[in-house]
Amino acid sequence: MAEQDPKQPEAERQPEAVEQPTDIAPEASEAASEDAEAPAELTPEELVTQLREELITSEDAALRAQADAQNVMRRAEQDVEKARKFALERFCNELLPVVDNLERALEATVGEAVDDNEIVKPIAEGVALTLKSFLDALKKFNIEAVEPEGEPFDPQLHQAMSLVENPDVEPNTVIAVMQKGYTLNGRLVRPAMVMVSKSPDGK
Repeated sequence: MAEQDPKQPEAERQPEAVEQPTDIAPEASEAASEDAEAPAELTPEELVTQLREELITSEDAALRAQADAQNVMRRAEQDVEKARKFALERFCNELLPVVDNLERALEATVGEAVDDNEIVKPIAEGVALTLKSFLDALKKFNIEAVEPEGEPFDPQLHQAMSLVENPDVEPNTVIAVMQKGYTLNGRLVRPAMVMVSKSPDGK
């Protein structure tokens, strides 16, 4: 750059040349490129179609979410109901041996000799009343006895302890109950222990 004489009048001084930028800023270049590639605006019909599709998608997602929430609530209600129904199962299993012992005691005190015994008779009556009260209490909580004597053998409810040939009944029939079974609200708590008949040829 040439040095100007400080004594030269200002009017005669030449203005310094201003350097023009030779490079365009990268941001401006990218913006210009994006403007060139920007899609054309949607027509009203296309915009309506797009909004309808988005609405259908949103409604479908909302319905799915609602169905999932209902399924979760239904499963939770079923779990609570099962827990309420079968909360007594363990307690029931603890009571059944007491019932078995009362029944055995009653069987041991029943007979003509016992009926004539003034000492044993009141004991037998007391055991019978106690057993009846016990069974009535169990029924209040939907604990039912399974006594399948004379019925076809059902592996879902019965446990076969032995097979006995008996031509007087159909094969696979319960001919004796050695221990009663019990159900709680229709679900098996303890299978009945039974003797099952079989044909003479073993079939």
